[in-house]
Amino acid sequence: MTIVAGCDVGSLTSKAVIMQNNRIIGSSIIKSKPRPGDSAEAAFAEALAAAGLAAEQMAYCIGTGYGREKINFVDEVVSEITCHGKGARWMLPTAETVIDIGGQDCKTMKIDKNGNVGRFSANDKCASGTGRFLEVMAKVLNIGIHELGGLSQKARNPVTLASTCTVWAQADIIKFINSGVPLEDIGAGINSAMAARVAILVNAVKPEGDIFMTGGVAKNIGVVATLEKLIGKRIKRARKADPQIAGALGAALIAMEKTS
Repeated sequence: MTIVAGCDVGSLTSKAVIMQNNRIIGSSIIKSKPRPGDSAEAAFAEALAAAGLAAEQMAYCIGTGYGREKINFVDEVVSEITCHGKGARWMLPTAETVIDIGGQDCKTMKIDKNGNVGRFSANDKCASGTGRFLEVMAKVLNIGIHELGGLSQKARNPVTLASTCTVWAQADIIKFINSGVPLEDIGAGINSAMAARVAILVNAVKPEGDIFMTGGVAKNIGVVATLEKLIGKRIKRARKADPQIAGALGAALIAMEKTS
């Protein structure tokens, strides 16, 4: 049976997915290295090990993400918008609106039943509303980025950040810490600021049907819950696979189409 792969090199993390018969048989998520090519090699090697396969067994491999042009082993490269649309539709077959928050940008897109992207809006000019914003804020709080989401659930008096600009928000957070404000209240404020920024993009495309979120931030329950309130709609959760691998998954699905 044909085996294919997809590799998504992002600014914060790099992902790879190995598929056979429309099923994921190996995947990986790693912290990106300084060189995109090295990130791709490491992510691909980890996914291959998980699948118990060798690179030579891949019939086709597609690269995506901001570092896609630096991946040496792929047969073709495809934009991340296209790949996230395909990946989202596989994870949630009823998805019509997709919110993807990457390390350095945020995108909202409408997709059809085949995962093809129609209307979309993107923010790639500012770190607020991206994974980088949360990474910087987590460092200021001296916690892991994965710990931020849970803080919202423990907050009693969430703070309000005066600005969603990463530089000014950092200054606000340091002031809050020095004033003895509980970390959970600060964390909830960070998640709310992030969600408010993303909500602007989501509303710009006039979301319809089932809404699905991809990217690592989809695992931040604080951001997702606040975003649902701001857009007045429920965001469906990923059940078939980790939402962070959606881009690599979409790349693998396109590779499968190429070989069928």
